[in-house]
Amino acid sequence: MQVKHLGNTDFNIIMECFLLAFENYFVPMPTDYNFYKKRWEVAGVRYDLSYGMFNEDRLVGFIINAIDKRQGYVIAYNSGTGVIPEYRGRRIVKSIYEYAIPELIKNGITKCQLEVITENQKAIKSYEGIGFKICKHFKCYKGRLLTQRETNYSLSQVSHRDFNWVEFLNQDLYSWDNQKESVIKGDFKYYLVKVDGTLQSYFIINPKSGYIAQFEVLDNTVLHWQNLFSAIQSIIPEVKINNVDERLTYKINEVEKLGLKNIVNQFEMELFLKV
Repeated sequence: MQVKHLGNTDFNIIMECFLLAFENYFVPMPTDYNFYKKRWEVAGVRYDLSYGMFNEDRLVGFIINAIDKRQGYVIAYNSGTGVIPEYRGRRIVKSIYEYAIPELIKNGITKCQLEVITENQKAIKSYEGIGFKICKHFKCYKGRLLTQRETNYSLSQVSHRDFNWVEFLNQDLYSWDNQKESVIKGDFKYYLVKVDGTLQSYFIINPKSGYIAQFEVLDNTVLHWQNLFSAIQSIIPEVKINNVDERLTYKINEVEKLGLKNIVNQFEMELFLKV
C-alpha cells in the first residue's frame, strides 16, 4: 500500500471511499456529493495537501485537509478522516499522518487541527498516539425554537463586509467551519438585533437549513437572549447549532432553556508542527 496526495484523484472516487468509511457512523452523514463539494470548498480544502492510502489503485483511507492562516498559525484542518471497514485495524490513519506531516511542514503548515466525536474513543486514542491533544470541548444542538415572540426589537440584514467582527465576542472559541474565514464563503445571512437603535445581539444563519454559524448577545440578560431567539425564530424555527464551546456556560444555559436537544459532543484536537 502507498500514501499519495489526493490532488490527482477524481472527486467521485474520494466520495465513494468517504461514504463507505462513514457507514454506520455515530451520526447520520449526508450522502449528496455536492454537499461535500460545497462544504469543503467553503472550508478551504486543498486536495494536493490532502492524503490517501491506496492499495494499488483503490483508495482505502484518507485525510481531507483544509488550509488557512488563522489565529497566528498556518493550519491544516482535518475536514474528514476515514478508513473503509475491511482495512481498519492496520494503523492507516497513523501511516497517512507520518507521510503527510513532513509534506505539510514543507508547505509552511505550523499546526494540524481536527474535531472528533467524544464517544469515538478509538479515534481519540489514535490521534493521541500521533501527538494530538484535546484543546476544546464542543456541544451540538438541534430542535425547534419555542420562545415568546417579542416586538420591541428591530431586525436588519447586513453584508458580512458591514459586520464589526472585532466587536463580536468569542471569535476565538468558534470551530473552524463557524469562523469568519469559512462563514463568509458559505450560504449565510447576517442579522443584527437592535432596540432603540442600540445593538443587542447578532446571528449568522443559513435560512434554508436553519444552521446557525454564530450567535451572541452583547449583554448577558434574559431579555436580550429572548429578543435574539425571537429574531432567529422569525427567520426559521427549526435550527441546528454545532460546536458551542463548553466554557461558554451562559450560552449553553440559554440554548438548553429553549429545549433544544444536545445531539452530540465533540473535542477539538491540535498538533503543533516543528518547522
